[in-house]
Amino acid sequence: MKASDLREFSKEELAQRLKERLDDVRTFRFQAATGTVENTRGARNARRDIARIKTILRELELAEGKNAK
Repeated sequence: MKASDLREFSKEELAQRLKERLDDVRTFRFQAATGTVENTRGARNARRDIARIKTILRELELAEGKNAK
Protein backbone atom coordinates (compact mmCIF):
# COMPACT_ATOMS: atom_id res chain seq x y z
CA MET A 1 0.00 0.00 0.00
CA LYS A 2 1.29 3.46 -0.85
CA ALA A 3 1.99 6.05 1.81
CA SER A 4 -0.27 8.54 0.07
CA ASP A 5 -3.15 6.08 0.42
CA LEU A 6 -2.37 5.51 4.10
CA ARG A 7 -2.39 9.24 4.88
CA GLU A 8 -6.11 9.32 4.09
CA PHE A 9 -6.94 7.07 7.07
CA SER A 10 -7.59 8.13 10.65
CA LYS A 11 -5.31 7.13 13.51
CA GLU A 12 -7.72 4.38 14.57
CA GLU A 13 -7.85 2.91 11.07
CA LEU A 14 -4.06 3.04 10.83
CA ALA A 15 -3.74 1.26 14.17
CA GLN A 16 -6.12 -1.45 12.92
CA ARG A 17 -4.15 -1.88 9.70
CA LEU A 18 -0.93 -2.06 11.70
CA LYS A 19 -2.38 -4.86 13.83
CA GLU A 20 -3.48 -6.74 10.70
CA ARG A 21 -0.04 -6.47 9.11
CA LEU A 22 1.65 -7.63 12.34
CA ASP A 23 -0.67 -10.65 12.30
CA ASP A 24 0.33 -11.30 8.68
CA VAL A 25 4.02 -11.38 9.64
CA ARG A 26 3.24 -13.72 12.54
CA THR A 27 1.28 -16.02 10.23
CA PHE A 28 4.14 -16.03 7.75
CA ARG A 29 6.58 -17.05 10.48
CA PHE A 30 4.34 -19.97 11.45
CA GLN A 31 4.07 -21.02 7.81
CA ALA A 32 7.83 -20.79 7.39
CA ALA A 33 8.37 -22.97 10.45
CA THR A 34 6.00 -25.63 9.15
CA GLY A 35 7.21 -25.38 5.56
CA THR A 36 3.89 -24.32 4.03
CA VAL A 37 4.80 -20.85 2.83
CA GLU A 38 2.51 -19.74 0.02
CA ASN A 39 3.85 -16.26 -0.70
CA THR A 40 7.50 -15.64 0.09
CA ARG A 41 7.28 -11.91 -0.65
CA GLY A 42 4.33 -11.52 1.71
CA ALA A 43 6.50 -11.04 4.79
CA ARG A 44 8.65 -8.41 3.08
CA ASN A 45 5.61 -6.48 1.91
CA ALA A 46 4.02 -6.70 5.36
CA ARG A 47 7.18 -5.40 7.05
CA ARG A 48 7.38 -2.50 4.63
CA ASP A 49 3.72 -1.66 5.22
CA ILE A 50 4.34 -1.77 8.97
CA ALA A 51 7.20 0.72 8.57
CA ARG A 52 5.04 3.01 6.42
CA ILE A 53 2.18 2.92 8.91
CA LYS A 54 4.46 3.62 11.87
CA THR A 55 6.05 6.52 10.01
CA ILE A 56 2.67 8.08 9.26
CA LEU A 57 1.50 7.58 12.84
CA ARG A 58 4.65 9.35 14.04
CA GLU A 59 4.07 12.20 11.58
CA LEU A 60 0.54 12.62 12.95
CA GLU A 61 1.87 12.59 16.50
CA LEU A 62 4.43 15.30 15.70
CA ALA A 63 1.81 17.39 13.90
CA GLU A 64 -0.45 17.22 16.96
CA GLY A 65 2.48 18.35 19.11
CA LYS A 66 3.06 21.40 16.93
CA ASN A 67 -0.64 22.27 16.99
CA ALA A 68 -0.73 22.00 20.79
CA LYS A 69 1.98 24.67 21.21
